[in-house]
Amino acid sequence: MLSHIPFSLLELAPMTKGSTVSETLQKTTRYAQKADQLGFNRFWLAEHHNMPGIVCAATSILIGQVAANTTRIRIGSGGVMLPNHSTLVVAEQFGTLESLYPGRIDLGLGRAPGSDQLTSQALNADIQRADNFPSEVSELQQLLGPYNGKRRVRAIPGEDTNVPIWLLGSSLFSAKLAAQKGLPYVFAGHFAPRLLQDALALYRREFKPSNTLAKPYFMLALPVVAADTDEQAQYLSTTSKQRVLSLLRGQPLWLVPPVETMDGLWSEQEKAQVNDFLSLSIVGGPKSIKHKLKTITEQLGVNEFIFTNDLYDSEARHHALEILMDIKN
Repeated sequence: MLSHIPFSLLELAPMTKGSTVSETLQKTTRYAQKADQLGFNRFWLAEHHNMPGIVCAATSILIGQVAANTTRIRIGSGGVMLPNHSTLVVAEQFGTLESLYPGRIDLGLGRAPGSDQLTSQALNADIQRADNFPSEVSELQQLLGPYNGKRRVRAIPGEDTNVPIWLLGSSLFSAKLAAQKGLPYVFAGHFAPRLLQDALALYRREFKPSNTLAKPYFMLALPVVAADTDEQAQYLSTTSKQRVLSLLRGQPLWLVPPVETMDGLWSEQEKAQVNDFLSLSIVGGPKSIKHKLKTITEQLGVNEFIFTNDLYDSEARHHALEILMDIKN
């Protein structure tokens, strides 16, 4: 069953404390190259701002860097936070990327700012901009589509590149909009699992066929910690647990080494919050990972998985990709 489901990767360019931005981005490029070699379907980069420990702010630039250093895998945004950007600039950037790397670029769009409120205002003074998301998605579709002979403002490059647009979400809003527009939909289960069932049901129930899609296409984002044994995976998973704990506390999001136990590092309330945040996390050795992914596929009818893989050690991170492709094949 898993052999027919594409596996993809979502990347935030995670940074270890003490390393440089340059070193981190080189690691991200090598990670993408490994994914390309192994046969992963997509490699998406997620826009975040003003978050020490995540260096994925200039998303379109990173997409170009990764695309230039890979050969087959699709590269895209997971996503571009549209309220931060002019639709014309986004169309021009992704039209340029598609022209440089034909047939390999995806444009995933999000409605959230990808930052705190103060940073959001620094990016765009209009705090009501997110309300325009539906109309701006339509505008992007027009800018990236064929010229209709009437538009005075045109995306050049961008026009008629028809870069695939995906809608990303963690609530019912984007699920409904994706259904109305007949677009593929990605649910952010890697950080907001609570509304998964409701969002998926809404997307499928209200889906309207379009020139883009004849039927719903659902991709699920999941955190994964894959290792040779269940015990080793549980140990390695403490890196992501510590990171989520830092997020809850408003601290920098450095990747930190795994620990033997989280006892003493968190309160009981924080433990519950972290476990809730990571409740869809897939942790284990090959057999456990395969069983869990099969179960999710049977329950939800997932068309594609996209995984976050936040391990401290680069070798372990690359090995996790090998494990995932082994259980798929």
